[in-house]
Amino acid sequence: MEREILARPTTSEIISKVRQIEIKTNRPVEGIISGAYLSAFKGTGIEFSEVREYQAGDDPRTIDWNVTARMNHPFVKEFIEERDLTIVIVFDISRSSEFATVGSLKKDIGIELCASLAMSAIRNNDKVGLMLTSDIVEKYIPPMKGKRHVFRIIRETIFHEPEHDRTDLSVPLVKLSRILKKKSVIFVISDFQDDPGNIKKPLQVLKNRHDIIAVRLWDVREQELPDIGLIELEDEETGEQILVDTADAGFRMRFAEMVESRNKKLNDVTKRLEIDLIEISTAQDWIKPVLKFFKMRVRR
Repeated sequence: MEREILARPTTSEIISKVRQIEIKTNRPVEGIISGAYLSAFKGTGIEFSEVREYQAGDDPRTIDWNVTARMNHPFVKEFIEERDLTIVIVFDISRSSEFATVGSLKKDIGIELCASLAMSAIRNNDKVGLMLTSDIVEKYIPPMKGKRHVFRIIRETIFHEPEHDRTDLSVPLVKLSRILKKKSVIFVISDFQDDPGNIKKPLQVLKNRHDIIAVRLWDVREQELPDIGLIELEDEETGEQILVDTADAGFRMRFAEMVESRNKKLNDVTKRLEIDLIEISTAQDWIKPVLKFFKMRVRR
């Protein structure tokens, strides 16, 4: 099935769309996401900043006894958190991401989430990178700092036209395990339509060195079919069409069992590898499950 060739957006259109996403995601980032992100992902350590005079309420364990002896009254050491974190966002932009029967398209939710994570990273002085993927690595932007860099990330999530339709998450996972030399926090944002068994080994290799968070985007009609008689179903990634009778209870049951089996495989893989899994429905506000995850990370 040939992909429709779209006109390349003008510079003004790109700036306008990126600005829209920035404005839309700026409030949750400024309000709660950025702070929750900071609390959930601690820096790599602390480093000495300066000494100052002791004040009531200071922890006596921070007293610098050498300076205190020289000055004849107490001084304490101050430290700052050494962030130096690297965030990498893997975003599945295969054809199945362009689907929803309620709420927002999976891809639109993913774009907003990518933008919020990227902006949270730069607000906390972390590096952030992006890998767009289908069954190939469509685009890779190495981790860097700066608002200009984040605008580029947002622009690519909005306007990059994927070359391939299908999903194969093993491809970006294998590539990341080869190119990421420094420990990173990796967000994998996808609907996980491919067989979870195919990503178990690449995830395990990546998990040995990095912190991985899986974010599954899903729509209710991918989980269950309503009884509405004859309908034509189209595979979201291959374009293959088939006429089915949803009034057939047996067919609906087999469909539900297939979906349940795939979901269980993904849950089993992530639990076995101790990978956090965030579930986001197209019918809900994505901020709530993400914030819930951050709070869980803080308590852990």
